[in-house]
Amino acid sequence: MREIWSEQRKLEIWLQIELLASEELCGQGLIPPEEFAQIKSKAGFSPDRCKELERTLNHDVVAFTTNVAERIGVPANRWLHFGLTSSDVLDTAFAVQMVQSADILIADVMALRQVVAAQARKFKFTPMMGRSHGIHAEPITFGLKMASMYDEFGRALSRLKAARESSAVGKLSGAVGTSAHLSLEIEARVCGKLGLRPAPIATQVVPRDVHAEFILALALVASSIDRWATEFRHLQRTEVLEVEEFFARGQKGSSAMPHKRNPITSERLCGLARVLRANAVAALEDVALWHERDISHSSVERIIFPDSCTLLDYMLATLTKLTEGLIVYPENMSRNLELSLGLWHSQSVLLALIKKGLTREDAYELVQRNAMKTWQAKHSGTAPADFKSQLLSDPEIARHLSRTELDQVCNLDSHFRNVEARFKEVGLEDGGREA
Repeated sequence: MREIWSEQRKLEIWLQIELLASEELCGQGLIPPEEFAQIKSKAGFSPDRCKELERTLNHDVVAFTTNVAERIGVPANRWLHFGLTSSDVLDTAFAVQMVQSADILIADVMALRQVVAAQARKFKFTPMMGRSHGIHAEPITFGLKMASMYDEFGRALSRLKAARESSAVGKLSGAVGTSAHLSLEIEARVCGKLGLRPAPIATQVVPRDVHAEFILALALVASSIDRWATEFRHLQRTEVLEVEEFFARGQKGSSAMPHKRNPITSERLCGLARVLRANAVAALEDVALWHERDISHSSVERIIFPDSCTLLDYMLATLTKLTEGLIVYPENMSRNLELSLGLWHSQSVLLALIKKGLTREDAYELVQRNAMKTWQAKHSGTAPADFKSQLLSDPEIARHLSRTELDQVCNLDSHFRNVEARFKEVGLEDGGREA
């Protein structure tokens, strides 16, 4: 990724664009074949010489074309950059770099999803507590949690593919986009050879909503990374400890406290996601330019595009390694399930009472009353010990639900009857029940 955004690669793409344009002009009979041969054989550049020229010229593209013209020599160098404006080269090269970056990021997400899929299948039926507001809600499985992650990064994959497609736009339409000096045919042919399509209409630049869309896609992927890094951080808390980041031999968790094993990788990912979201705001600010062009966007893009692409590449690789190395504690998941004393059966009991003919309001009041008694008993240390015992001791419940019916209602397996179906929905078809 760094190579794509390096000065060397950028200048190589600039030269490729210049040579393709000259080739098309030769094909149309404007440039004599012998002079195009001279251009093709001698064209080159030196990044150091370009920098030296830029110090005087204060214009990067003019410095580049001056250096290339020096290499080509007369008379052929008169055709270099013929009919083009700087942004024809800059924006078209920029599109090539975005497309190449997207290809790497797409491969990154595909690799991540393979790792997530393996974890989802491994822990498909491993029960754990689902939480809302950070509070115990109803049981899920760790496999379902990972299946959700797999699905989310499927959407990330689609966004990156769409961003690749939408950003593959170049232009050779001249100083204000009117194609006054180069034909639309030349523009289309040069863009096509670069794997791009010409902008249907442009000013001096490709409109910056195209570029903002690309960065916004990256920011969305980063926010998904943030979501799952945050999830793993919460699950590693000492009071929870259902999963844990891999802690290598010799690793140190704190300069002061030798016992610490901190979720530092997840925390790093959460922090870096903030940078990408901030870059997306900068890209949005670049959309509004004066008239046919100003260069207020240029300085911003030279920072946010290399940084965002390189950063997301790193973040995806890091999350992949983190997910693959997760230490999972099924026994702690089971222990935490028991902390709620079966209160998570409350909705099942509510629905069972409704089926017996109670109004929703009456059933809710009856179930909540017993749930609160269980909660208070838990914290006061008095009997009954769990929610089902509390329900069995309530005569009003007994009038509607027998012990056998309560046993059937308060059943963990009923929460997992659709696990297989959910796995199929997200493309994780897999036979067999796993740990």
